[in-house]
Amino acid sequence: MIKTVEYTATEELVDLFTKNQSIYNEGCPDFMNKLRDEAIDKFKNVGIPSRKNEDYKYTDLRPVFQNDFSVVPRYTEQVVDLHEVFNCDVPQLDTHIILLVNGWYYGRNRKMGNFPKGVICSSLNHAAREHPEIVEKYYNKQAGLSNDPMVNLNTAMAKDGLFFYVPDNVTLDAPVQVINLMNANENTFGIQRNLFVMGKNSEAKIVFCDHTLNNNYYILNNLSECHVDDDARFGIYSIQNQHNGAVNITSFFGEIGQKSLLDSNVITLNGGVVRNNLKVSINGEHSHANINGLSFSDAKQHVDNFTSIDHTKPNCKSSQLYKNILDDQSSGAFTGQINVFRDAQKTEAFQQNNNVLLSENAEMNTKPRLIIDADDVRCSHGATVGRIDEDALFYLRARGIGEKEARLMIMFAFAEEVLSHIGVKVLRERMEDLVDKRLRGELGPCQSCSFHSI
Repeated sequence: MIKTVEYTATEELVDLFTKNQSIYNEGCPDFMNKLRDEAIDKFKNVGIPSRKNEDYKYTDLRPVFQNDFSVVPRYTEQVVDLHEVFNCDVPQLDTHIILLVNGWYYGRNRKMGNFPKGVICSSLNHAAREHPEIVEKYYNKQAGLSNDPMVNLNTAMAKDGLFFYVPDNVTLDAPVQVINLMNANENTFGIQRNLFVMGKNSEAKIVFCDHTLNNNYYILNNLSECHVDDDARFGIYSIQNQHNGAVNITSFFGEIGQKSLLDSNVITLNGGVVRNNLKVSINGEHSHANINGLSFSDAKQHVDNFTSIDHTKPNCKSSQLYKNILDDQSSGAFTGQINVFRDAQKTEAFQQNNNVLLSENAEMNTKPRLIIDADDVRCSHGATVGRIDEDALFYLRARGIGEKEARLMIMFAFAEEVLSHIGVKVLRERMEDLVDKRLRGELGPCQSCSFHSI
């Protein structure tokens, strides 16, 4: 069947939901199932976002749904050899690797036996049934406020993903690592739903590695909600390294309380079409959101980062730093918004987006925005799009460094400003190594992804 952009993409997804609704409901509690009908209606009313949607002005998602694909409404047992997984893992982080496949918590994951008492790290589907008093309290409380059709589609179809809960006054010394795989025998559309809950005065870090095991066409709609209670500290680090036939649509909703810290870093090494949505609400005084992103794109890859930070309380800080390096015919976008509400006096909010184009055909769109209703604030934003600094290149070459190596040094220094914000030393060192390989064209699940134009 030949699909038309105007009709079939949206209608087929609605039809897929309707035909499989009983399966989506199966094994899920009522508080999840009762959200599905309203969510699919909201999705249907807007449809797959195109450039006519202001929030998707630089990313038309309709074409990515034109290929034939199957959905995965029920868990399918797979046996995955972790030795085949691309080496994005950092062995020093933790003795346990948590695996998710096509949006589902892997059934053969080993039980987490070395966590402090009360910590839960499990399948979201399992947690919703075994710990409904926790999951229901936070599930869809932030995502449900969104008008994004891809968020609503996720809510309609969501069944599983990762649930991570840290109770009050508990600290995890070692980060938790999650390998997020797409692996199937056919083109596949996956839905993943994650929920992170940090209790009062708790602390934890989590690392996500997104990867594909074969060259089938994949679309993953991956949504995470995160509640960080008072005096808590949470770091989330995402490493995206998928092939050119993968579409990765991620949405992250964070809510932080009083005297809390949220540290988010997204490193996009590879991917066909990547759309990262991030919305953080700072709802307690003396809190800080530190948001950073770094992406590399070549060939015809497209990476779009969309952020929104809400300052609702006084005496809080937020900082955003996003950088992109683009080559060949790749394209990118950054839209960042800071909202300072009337009562959020003494807010300090900073946003910066810097971009380097390595070819004449690469394209970058950037749109930083400030909406300020308070009068006693310190806020700033800025954006640059340009080429490699020729003065810096001349300086290095004048000291006997070859042109290729000089360009590498300049680009690595450009990226290092973001990498330096990664708060886990072994992870930061590993990311520096991967970035160096990416710049040298030595990294990629498939060789066609290599970043080759230096």
